[in-house]
Amino acid sequence: MTSQFTPVAGQVVEQEWVSFPGGELEGKRPKALCAACRDALKRQASAATPASGSRLLCFECYRAGLDRERGLRAAGELNTATEARFQSQLPFEPVNRARLGMLKAERSAARTVASQGIGQYADARRRAQIDARHALQQIGAGLNARGLAPEVREQAIAAAIHAAELQLPESWLPFVVAR
Repeated sequence: MTSQFTPVAGQVVEQEWVSFPGGELEGKRPKALCAACRDALKRQASAATPASGSRLLCFECYRAGLDRERGLRAAGELNTATEARFQSQLPFEPVNRARLGMLKAERSAARTVASQGIGQYADARRRAQIDARHALQQIGAGLNARGLAPEVREQAIAAAIHAAELQLPESWLPFVVAR
């Protein structure tokens, strides 16, 4: 009993080489096809009766295969961490000072508008959340420094978190207490 993966004798050799026009020369089957051969292959695949026999290798397909192999070899040899690769992109474009000034002015105006009305409290709220998180972290660091037993330390941390839950708005908790 033969395995389905065992190649038939001569099958690989027949499929590996194709003839150039004229029939005197042969070359390896290209892995890249030119546009004309791709169209011909699509037409042949959509035909009701596929044409038998080997397809001729056109010069454009041969060149496309060589270019593909050359590109793969060059990509394999490319060292992406060299300084020369980054220097080839220099010098950078000069800074557009007028546009930079305009963007800074627009950003400043947007910040001024955002700090009006209820927006004036957003930064204060953010700072308060950060301070509450730092306070809980300091409590945790102090408990770790004391060298308490793990059960006692976990109980003390749970008590600190519970105190924070009682004092802080519920919407703040995801920003202050990471569970």
